[in-house]
Amino acid sequence: MSEKSRALPGAAVAAVSRSGYPEPYRSRVLPRAVRGLGDAFGLTRIGINLVTIEPGKESSMRHWHTREDEFVYVVAGTLVLRTDAGEEQLEAGMCAGFPAGARDGHQLINRSASPATFLVVSNRDPEDTAHYSDPDVDLMWSPPNARGRMTRRDGTPC
Repeated sequence: MSEKSRALPGAAVAAVSRSGYPEPYRSRVLPRAVRGLGDAFGLTRIGINLVTIEPGKESSMRHWHTREDEFVYVVAGTLVLRTDAGEEQLEAGMCAGFPAGARDGHQLINRSASPATFLVVSNRDPEDTAHYSDPDVDLMWSPPNARGRMTRRDGTPC
């Protein structure tokens, strides 16, 4: 981004492929391309990421946040939204939102044969905790672990 312009193409933001998840969860989400659009503009109170996930991959483990709202907008492709209510297909142009504190675990899954891209927007609350909804996913993320480290639900290291 130049000093004169406050705009840039999203594709100009470098894509990273990383995850704070330990195995066996990490391989369920990687590889993926995450472009930190909000970071590119120095935004500190909201997170805005453009994410592309490959066929057979998941956006995250099914989770909910105590203090962060989340909004997703499908830009390209087809994704399955999985929540406590079940599954529904999201096509390009569709969106979904998850209020902070709503104990409705959610995730996106790419069951199609092509990559899918979505925009995710959330507030950045330093006191947020993420709870994982699937009984087989023994993870928790909380502020003391804000450096990207996860713990088991009982607080022990992964």
